[in-house]
Amino acid sequence: MPVLEQYCCVSVQGWIASVRGGSFSSQGKHITSSCSLVAFNTDQAGGMVGLTSVNAASDGKWTVTQISCHADLVTDLDFSPFDDYLLATCSADETVSHDKPVIVCVCVWSPLVLFHPAASELLAVASVRGLQVWDVTRDTALTGKHTPVCARFSLVFSYFTLTDLSLLLSVSHCLTDLSTRGTALVPKLALDVSCCEVLRLLQLTDNFIVPISYQVPRKDFHADLYPDTVGHTPAMTAEDWWKGENKQVLTSQRARRSVGGTRGEQFTLQNPLSTPSSSAAPSRSPSSTSGLSSGFLPSPSPSQSSRAIQNMLGPSSKFRHIQGAVLHRDTHITNLRGLHLTTPGECDGFCANGQRVAVPLAIAGGQIAVFELSQPGKLPDTALPTIQNSVNVADFCWDPFDTHKLVVAGDDAKIRVWQIPKGGLTETLTEPECVLRGHTEKIYSIKFHPHASGLLASSSYDLTVRLWNLGTGEEVKRLSGHQDQIFGIAWSPDGKLLATVCKDGKVRLYDPRKSTLPIQEGPGPEGHRGARVVWVCDGKYLLVSGFDSRSERQLYLFSAESLASGSVASVPADVSPSTLIPFYDSDTSVLILTGKGDTRVYTYEILPEAPYFMECSSFHSSEPHKGLCFLPKTECDVRDVEVARAIRLGKSTIEPVAFRVPRVKKEFFQDDVFPETAVWWEASLTAAAWLSGSNGQHRKISLQPKDMMPVSEAPKEVPVRKYLPSSVYLEEKTDEQKKEELLSAMVAKLGNREDPLPQASCEGVDEDEWVSEELTTHTHTPQMIHDTL
Repeated sequence: MPVLEQYCCVSVQGWIASVRGGSFSSQGKHITSSCSLVAFNTDQAGGMVGLTSVNAASDGKWTVTQISCHADLVTDLDFSPFDDYLLATCSADETVSHDKPVIVCVCVWSPLVLFHPAASELLAVASVRGLQVWDVTRDTALTGKHTPVCARFSLVFSYFTLTDLSLLLSVSHCLTDLSTRGTALVPKLALDVSCCEVLRLLQLTDNFIVPISYQVPRKDFHADLYPDTVGHTPAMTAEDWWKGENKQVLTSQRARRSVGGTRGEQFTLQNPLSTPSSSAAPSRSPSSTSGLSSGFLPSPSPSQSSRAIQNMLGPSSKFRHIQGAVLHRDTHITNLRGLHLTTPGECDGFCANGQRVAVPLAIAGGQIAVFELSQPGKLPDTALPTIQNSVNVADFCWDPFDTHKLVVAGDDAKIRVWQIPKGGLTETLTEPECVLRGHTEKIYSIKFHPHASGLLASSSYDLTVRLWNLGTGEEVKRLSGHQDQIFGIAWSPDGKLLATVCKDGKVRLYDPRKSTLPIQEGPGPEGHRGARVVWVCDGKYLLVSGFDSRSERQLYLFSAESLASGSVASVPADVSPSTLIPFYDSDTSVLILTGKGDTRVYTYEILPEAPYFMECSSFHSSEPHKGLCFLPKTECDVRDVEVARAIRLGKSTIEPVAFRVPRVKKEFFQDDVFPETAVWWEASLTAAAWLSGSNGQHRKISLQPKDMMPVSEAPKEVPVRKYLPSSVYLEEKTDEQKKEELLSAMVAKLGNREDPLPQASCEGVDEDEWVSEELTTHTHTPQMIHDTL
């Protein structure tokens, strides 16, 4: 039985509101979709077209905008199959427009438009008077005369196909209570293969666009669900087609996102098993016209396809199913009031160590509250003891080697050092331990050295980065070379170098003990909203979180040995005004990012070679958060395969969040995700020793509990026999016994249909167990089985 017929289910996702679908009738499409955008006609005068994104933003919402394309109602619209942002529309005003100047052509009521499926920017335009083909790059028609057509017609290129399926099957159906104005299929390259989505339909109604997703309940990527589909790169130009050439678009395997390349190519991987045919002769294969196969070439076997896909995907991330979860309410600090929500963009918003959390309050005088993690519960309604800085707080952080020392940078260009008493604050502090003076303007950010105790770096509006020795309270180095605001600074893992990212579009590298000027610099993010920088892959690369020229959030990877060469890879995130704040775990090479006011936490595994970025599962919170702050690795519950522990600051709560990797054999220590970890919370040398030229190195410890065996040394399990010996079936049994045994076996197979499928948890399901899971998709009940027997 075909896979889709057994497993396909339908789920209706969040509806897109603020839509006014057109109420008139036309022979063209009312809605169309590319891999990135959705366009639809509206009932508003002036030839308005509505636009929104295919996927929701980080807050789970869609933004709907409208653009004026014509003087009259839009009768048809179509996206280019090779450019997600090239849209053609036509109207009763006898014009066709796209994202370039208006093309005037001879069209009358109800014209249609359609892009060529293989040639770039080749557009067909039809009306009751005739048919024309246009090269939109030159705004000129290739055909010199009108081709007469019938009054009612369909505009279809000869080898255009609407589906990847070679036969029709009755799979499933979805009913909605709203009248349909039009429907559109989302391109296959935009589907979410991580949840085995095989089809997504967009239903246009009077006031909504309803995304309807068809998903197969399986885990991981399955090649049998995703046959080769047409790619995103044109096979020829419009001129080539006009000269008589006929080529097919290269097929692509829709496996998972790759990194780099153009916007459309980020979703595709070329299948080496598919060879496009350049012959103009017709093929006997029905699917060859759609690019699903080539001429008379035989289809590859499933094993060949699996091997090819595995070769294309490269290494598989062991963290791809990482799960974030807020811990039990008993561990929360609640009833937090007066939280300061407008800290500068260069500040993380709050800071935490393994014992306590520091949170800024919206109270005059730059006050900071300190809460002990060992004392969860509801805070009193009365005033709390605080740290009073007397000026607005610009940035603050805990000393990594002293959990009682908090350093605060203020708007008055001064840095105050505070000592928190044991047991936490019991009274308001007004006098700091010491004050660092030297900057001439407001301070951006501060960062402690990863190895040397009491060594602090600070950046300021005076365009300098200064190093301070907290032991003496003196400025020891002053770095220059920046031309604009310094967005972020980061020490290298070995503590030798300092990296900065600046508003002037540069990423710089300093060796503070050798020169006050940068030793390297290169092009950074083009956007000017903000950026962060962090070292990854044992200091071989710099990862920068910033914005592109369209103010969309992007992640960039730079080689620390060659900043001038630009980024070696980049990956888009989403559209949001806040900068993604990165946390990098050097033990697992896992990168976790989120922004202030976000509800989504991104997770990637970073590799030192292509594809560099491997996207993993995201964590979504129910409400926007101020941010995350990560704790030492010793705070993680390794028995539950917890690879990271963070503190999440909400609107009125402080909550611990655990990031876990789903594993089946939790009775063993998962040493493949828990290597020996560096004790970065202990200093390896003093500030004076580092300034004199010495370098330190953290000692490492094992996180393995004494009573757990490493999973790498676990004994190999003997496969459990799934079938009874033949002697059981040879025994004489009555018909009634056979009937009862068969009934019991089928009921056991069915189980409880209300329970979630095991594969939904991404753990514990072996590939050879899928046969038994197939029965859970049927609608038979035990009584129905009994009646049948």
